[in-house]
Amino acid sequence: MSRELLLYTREGCGLCEELRAAAQPVAQRHGVTIRSVDIDADPELRRCYGWDIPVLTLDGREICRHRLDRAALEEALTNE
Repeated sequence: MSRELLLYTREGCGLCEELRAAAQPVAQRHGVTIRSVDIDADPELRRCYGWDIPVLTLDGREICRHRLDRAALEEALTNE
């Protein structure tokens, strides 16, 4: 079963694009994909996150918010 990171985002979010670009090489090195989830497509997600995005998660656990925490991402992908 392949693993994937979820990136909670919205259209036009520059910070979201920045986090995705920074996380992509780390994810690729670990054989993990990044799937974007548009919070505006789901009222519950929009209520939960509002403007507090991007949020990167793995298996339902938050890895980082707003900016990439490379050490936290590496640790999460190594320890899973």
